[in-house]
Amino acid sequence: MAYAPIFLDLTARRVLILGTGYAADRRAETYAQGGATIIRTEKFDPTDLQGCALAAAAGAPESDLQALSAEAQRLGIPVNIVDRPDLSSFITPSTVERGPLTIAVSTGGAAPVLARLIRQKIEALIPPGWARLAALAGRMQVETRTRLPDPAQRRRTLERIFNGPTADLALAGDEKGAEAAYRAELEAPAPQTGFVHLVGAGPGAADLASLRALRLLGEADVIVHDRLGTEEVLRLARRDATRIDVGKTHGDHTMPQAEINALLIRLAREGKRVVRLKGGDPFIFGRGGEEVAALTEAGIPNAVTPGITAALACAASAKVPLTHRDHAHAVTFVTAHRRRPDLGIDYAGLLRPGVTLAIYMGLASITRLRDELCAAGFDPSMPAVLVEHGGTDHARVLRGKLTELADQAPVWAQNGPVLILLGGSAAVQ
Repeated sequence: MAYAPIFLDLTARRVLILGTGYAADRRAETYAQGGATIIRTEKFDPTDLQGCALAAAAGAPESDLQALSAEAQRLGIPVNIVDRPDLSSFITPSTVERGPLTIAVSTGGAAPVLARLIRQKIEALIPPGWARLAALAGRMQVETRTRLPDPAQRRRTLERIFNGPTADLALAGDEKGAEAAYRAELEAPAPQTGFVHLVGAGPGAADLASLRALRLLGEADVIVHDRLGTEEVLRLARRDATRIDVGKTHGDHTMPQAEINALLIRLAREGKRVVRLKGGDPFIFGRGGEEVAALTEAGIPNAVTPGITAALACAASAKVPLTHRDHAHAVTFVTAHRRRPDLGIDYAGLLRPGVTLAIYMGLASITRLRDELCAAGFDPSMPAVLVEHGGTDHARVLRGKLTELADQAPVWAQNGPVLILLGGSAAVQ
């Protein structure tokens, strides 16, 4: 290890910044954020170092850089000359900051660009919510040590806290709930009720799942998943997590919704961290509202992670703008799959100009949709687009008029999920 990693407390300490330009400004900003009192100068004077805890320089004449380096090291003051390790006694790492949590990455000056790229990867893995958890731990530090004086017991409890409902609540933004869960662990350190995350997998492409979704899949004890739109995303999940398929396809429901609700509640009461993985977005025709209601009524802590819904993914695959200032000022999501025998669609309410219709699960009833739409006053020559497997590498698109596509769709479709887009913007390419 070329450099010992050290974090300095610069609160109210003097820091000398020599030089001008972006690099010098960034150093000054960074140290000021750490509480330092910044002394700026464009020409080095040895007296400027009096009382300083640190010195840095960039964008100054070579003679000044060398003079600062020599004098600072003679006085035992840490000094950094940007991009000049030969003149520096310390280097500045790339950092990821999440409130009181700071992660530093360094290659010892060998490859600063590599350190920056690694920092970006870490940025993606550590969501901003960790700042809330770190801040909570800081506030509770004294109480934690008082209640749990034994180091081994304290470590086990903190590991459970940082991997359990407290962390889940903090990351979900529920700071009051997180603090209550933390205190409950301290007062009665025992296994707590589990946590259920409703997670949108998006359209099915693994790289369109959110970073939060991937993190939760990596932490789950049990993954209760749909059949469609989750296969590729599941490959990125924790390998040893239990997986339960409760998927539904048209006319084939592996598990009724009431049983899914009961399953989620039972798993959480066993103390499991559960991910309920749904294709698309949990709250757009995904019955997420029913599951959240059941969990909340049962007293199970839960959170929802959104996913890219089919309308967005299919529109992107077909390059159909859902809104367009010349064609559509609004978009309406409609489902053609209902509990009731009829489609239950308020066609009159959809008869508005300048609206794009995104119809979910409409393939099986597309002929009926066409007839009822036209009977309600829709133009049968309205531009339409069918998108199968939208948002994936297997996406297929069929364009035409509503009346034509209704006849072609049954032969064209290949058993994949199909979304129907209707409106003037469907003609835009």
